[in-house]
Amino acid sequence: MSLTKAVCLPSSIQICRHIWTHFRRACATISGYRIMRPDDANIVGNVHGGTILKMIEEAGGIISTRHCNTQTGERCVAALARVERTDFLHPMFIGEVAHVSAEITYVSKHSVEVQVNVIAENILTGTTKVTNKATLWYVPFSLENVDKIVEVPLIEYKSNEQEIEGKKRYEAQKMERLETKQRNGEIIMPVISPDRQAKEPFSVGFSQSSLIHLVGPSDCTLHGFVHGGVTMKLMDEVAGIIAARHCKTNIVTASVDAINFHRKIKKGCVVTVSGRMTFTSNKSMEIEVFVDADRVFEPEKYRAVSAFFTFISLDKDGKPLPVPPLKVETEEERKRFEEGKVRYLQTKAKRQTEKARQQ
Repeated sequence: MSLTKAVCLPSSIQICRHIWTHFRRACATISGYRIMRPDDANIVGNVHGGTILKMIEEAGGIISTRHCNTQTGERCVAALARVERTDFLHPMFIGEVAHVSAEITYVSKHSVEVQVNVIAENILTGTTKVTNKATLWYVPFSLENVDKIVEVPLIEYKSNEQEIEGKKRYEAQKMERLETKQRNGEIIMPVISPDRQAKEPFSVGFSQSSLIHLVGPSDCTLHGFVHGGVTMKLMDEVAGIIAARHCKTNIVTASVDAINFHRKIKKGCVVTVSGRMTFTSNKSMEIEVFVDADRVFEPEKYRAVSAFFTFISLDKDGKPLPVPPLKVETEEERKRFEEGKVRYLQTKAKRQTEKARQQ
């Protein structure tokens, strides 16, 4: 393994810029690393969840695009289609080194499953910790025809069981993507920024927020469509603002539910990223985030992505704090709260089952 300078790719798909990067070149694996800087973190030094999600997506995008171009024929770029639920197992801090490794674990005719691990290293003490494990799905699109999906080259599986398990995951995510798309629909219901002075503290309206972003060349792939990592970073920023407004404390991303990218966002679009709090437990907050795209020169606006983010509140020593209960004021808010409670209890039960199995 050798140390090399980061290759001269567009800045939006580099794992690192102007720093040393280490790649393990293999058929279905890559790895890279970079040090966490002040602009990667919040005011108390916790690295933003969006920064980590962007690194994860960049690694997945590189390995899947590279794999899909190993065969002769049309050149293509892999676009992010889905991210499975991702837990933030430990916080990462300024000065730590993020080691990101990605591996292709399954391919179908038109999609690639990539598993990405993130490890944080304290270079002063040498200690390491796993911060994230993520599974992403990519679809390759032709460079000549952006609407044409290219066939994916096969990979060699270690065993028949590995291929069978991969196919089960593929079918499950395919079904959930269809269900989410039907639930999402094409109805645009923007979250309007409220007059906070007229809203009750700890209510949905008090903390709900949005931001507007003009999609530029640095946000995009070779096709001119937004990188999934850029979108996830914007979503995490909005969710973080909402969580901070609700708690008035330091907050960090705890997990992100599965994110489905239903429609591509093109360069030049104006995206509105909106969010609202849907549920609180004693120590966590669920926030629903939407991404709507507006083609400035065309009379079309559509919902491209939506997802649920979970945040926790921390004290100055990094210990979890109780979360102020969410005040629900309308029937719609009560309905969303109960739905969030179901998701929270399901996730809690699944985590307890996994913990018992490991013991």
